[in-house]
Amino acid sequence: MVELVNRKAHFEYFFETSYVAGMVLSGTEIKSLREGKASFNDSYCSFHQGELFVRSLHIAEYAFGTYINHRPLQERKLLLQKRELRKLENKIKEKGYSIIPLKIFFSEKGYAKMEIGLGKGKKNYDKRNTIKERESDRDVKRKYGL
Repeated sequence: MVELVNRKAHFEYFFETSYVAGMVLSGTEIKSLREGKASFNDSYCSFHQGELFVRSLHIAEYAFGTYINHRPLQERKLLLQKRELRKLENKIKEKGYSIIPLKIFFSEKGYAKMEIGLGKGKKNYDKRNTIKERESDRDVKRKYGL
């Protein structure tokens, strides 16, 4: 199965919690996702009339799609329980919090799911610390062959 991961997200944000949400997609979007043709560049989630949408998520047009093909950058609705939506909406109103897509995967039943994370943006010095920790872990693994 295909699993698309937003690698840049953990470098840019501290995540408090994560949720798994269903996605409302058309047929050509599913086929394109199964081929692994999606990009998380600058994608984010926002609320509109009490519903959660993912924006700026680029899903490439399906190569064999006809006139029914989807628009690559359209906003897509995410499906969560009302309790989770209310909790997220209240957290978003606080300063500095964002909802960021972390990965897209397919469930056992074949449904497309998205893992989203509630996080705060990192400052530049936090990013430098992340890089330093990553390099030191890499050096330890090299030295001891782990």
